[in-house]
Amino acid sequence: MPVTIDLSGSVAVVTGGTRGVGAGITRALLDAGAEVVTCARRAPDKPVGAAGRTARFLPVDLRDPAAVADFFGRVRDDHGRLDVLVNNAGGTPFRMLADGVAEQQARVVELNLVAPLTASLAAYEVMHRQSTGGSIIMIGSVSATRPSPGSAAYGAAKAGLDSLARSMAVEWAPLVRVNTLVPGMVRTELSHLHYGDEDGIASVGRTVPLGRLAEPSDIGDACVFLASERAAYISGASLLVHGGGERPAFLDAATANH
Repeated sequence: MPVTIDLSGSVAVVTGGTRGVGAGITRALLDAGAEVVTCARRAPDKPVGAAGRTARFLPVDLRDPAAVADFFGRVRDDHGRLDVLVNNAGGTPFRMLADGVAEQQARVVELNLVAPLTASLAAYEVMHRQSTGGSIIMIGSVSATRPSPGSAAYGAAKAGLDSLARSMAVEWAPLVRVNTLVPGMVRTELSHLHYGDEDGIASVGRTVPLGRLAEPSDIGDACVFLASERAAYISGASLLVHGGGERPAFLDAATANH
């Protein structure tokens, strides 16, 4: 018989869940039956929807601890519970370290490491009071485990996020599970800024063993799994969703010499 995941009756928050990877996560959770609340500093042009339902949007600056506490308090009061938090909001401009100043890099770390910590602490205050606990999912990056020229602070922050999740998983067990989902390259509405036109995107995709960039839905489906009872014994883990990673450069170099 087919294996399905039903999150009906659960309430999920997806930070930055209104576009790109975040919207893919939101749609996947909606498809699975969850009530979804998204948040960002600015409202989306149109609500994110799937399965005939739409996600609720509430504005919040994730770098403001008081605002974050109020946001999660409102989710609890309005929806009665909080079962899933996906810390997706983040990002960075491309900037070589020597071309910027420390304060610029610190803002990248604040958004990609401190803000998820702030949100997780506020979510924990709701989750640990529930008999069913909850699931927190950090959206990491392969940049955490490889050199990331042009986004060094981002990669460092994502490495810290993975470490943070493992410690949270120990401190907050057994009621709250905490895991990191580690995407590779994902095709979004902004892919052309990084990879060029369709030929460029296809060319980059061929460097991935599975032959393409991830779709936001690939990341969303993995989040649904980690949020569900199917992952009830998974905590403190890092789930790689990167299509097999990157083909080692030495293989191409060796081939070129023959």
